[in-house]
Amino acid sequence: MVISQPCPHCGALGVFSPQAGAAEHNLSVTIYFCVSPSCQKPWIGLHRYINDQREKEPIVIWPRESRIEPPPPEVPIQIAEDYREAATVINYSPKASAALSRRCLQSVLRDKGYMEHDLWQQISNAKSALPRYIAEAIDAIRHYGNFAAHPTKEKVTGEIIDVEPGEAEWLLTVLLQLFDFYYVQPERLAQQKQALNAKLQAAGKPPMP
Repeated sequence: MVISQPCPHCGALGVFSPQAGAAEHNLSVTIYFCVSPSCQKPWIGLHRYINDQREKEPIVIWPRESRIEPPPPEVPIQIAEDYREAATVINYSPKASAALSRRCLQSVLRDKGYMEHDLWQQISNAKSALPRYIAEAIDAIRHYGNFAAHPTKEKVTGEIIDVEPGEAEWLLTVLLQLFDFYYVQPERLAQQKQALNAKLQAAGKPPMP
């Protein structure tokens, strides 16, 4: 039996056919190995039948749903993709998630002109141009767990190293703060300025500088 189900990656609706099944006593399971027609990413779901009664909604068993807030639409595509991957794998491997988050952080800082090779040095140079609450948060990354204990790791940000409990979640939180400061707020101010200038122009007045 086919199912109509939104893709857990992109939300696009797709129609999928069962690929496998299993049964034991009064419980049977139909498994769906799916590829979204929109984003072409795979996912796995299942339907359970209890006493021949199928549950209404399939259960998505991979990717496991992340409770991490998604990136804002103002974030550049490649940076947002790294963040999404870090959020997606956090329930499976916090170490892999942290590695992706560090790479994402380095991409953000390079996008804003901090071109140093070492993430450690990028953070040092970026702090003075950030609000205090973000500067303190980003600086904590330099001293967090095994990243601080292994001084060569800032040269290879994608390397999988051990993380302290909560470190992967912390990295994603800091990234969201940076996204808001670097991308969201400037875009909102630019849109507000554009709207105000349109009103000034309609009133025959000069635009804001």
